[in-house]
Amino acid sequence: MSDYRAHFDATVTFANGGGLTAEGFRLDLPTGLESADEVGRLFVHHLGLAMVGSVVLENLQIVEEPHKGSRGIETAPPASRARVVDLSHVIHAGLVTYPGLPAPTITPHLTREASVGKYAAGTTFAMDVITMIGNTGTYLDSPFHRYGDGADLAGLDLATLVDLPAEVFHLTDLPTRGIPAGVFLDRDLRGAAVLLHTGWDRHFGTPAYGAGSPFLEAAAVEYLVAQQVALVGIDALNIDDTESGGERPAHTGLLAAGIHVVEHLTGLEGLPARGARFTAAPPAVRAFGTFPVRAFAILPGGAVAH
Repeated sequence: MSDYRAHFDATVTFANGGGLTAEGFRLDLPTGLESADEVGRLFVHHLGLAMVGSVVLENLQIVEEPHKGSRGIETAPPASRARVVDLSHVIHAGLVTYPGLPAPTITPHLTREASVGKYAAGTTFAMDVITMIGNTGTYLDSPFHRYGDGADLAGLDLATLVDLPAEVFHLTDLPTRGIPAGVFLDRDLRGAAVLLHTGWDRHFGTPAYGAGSPFLEAAAVEYLVAQQVALVGIDALNIDDTESGGERPAHTGLLAAGIHVVEHLTGLEGLPARGARFTAAPPAVRAFGTFPVRAFAILPGGAVAH
């Protein structure tokens, strides 16, 4: 099932005086068969405008394009069976997650061959040792990662990590590396997992992943903290600009507010803008700040993924 969006310029006149103009506005559509009047009504509803006298649209084009999450447009139609979408990179020996950090090594503690004779006939086991930095694969940062007196992995409340409402922002057409606060203004984000789909995960495991990565701007961090979100995740190298000379406003602001950070997500194109539920829970390790998670989303049955 295809998604459709309207591209247009708009002039709004208010019944009690004043007006508003918009250039190059883009709006999700339910079917793609809407008339100009219907698009105008959807535009007014999306912006929450009151006392509108008239709406005039110009240069209207309706194009096939994934929904971005316009207000009032259902992106997750109901059905009978839920679906799980895996959002984690696979960890393996030699994996380079972040340039300069050590890759994991996996060695046997007990091989299947060596276990023969230790158990009943035909019963064998393998036990392996993995050595890795916490910043491996898709991982979660706790406040302890940034602050010595912050909550460590064992101190996190599972209710803030499991079954969170996912607000997904599809930003692959953003013209800048920095993700501005403005992209978040049209949604209620309190208590949500805010997931940033930049498409940068296509470079994961290659040298290209380490340079030019998207990041969250400082003003956007302040906005998300004020909105009291539960978690912010990104499918890129870092939630901060690693080319800024060492400044880390996103980690500093989010973790100080107790907002979890998940980096190196993948597969966010498989989620609708709204309607999914997100989980990313690390093991409860004391005095440890960062660890891989098996991040995933649950989509209601029949939900349209992008």
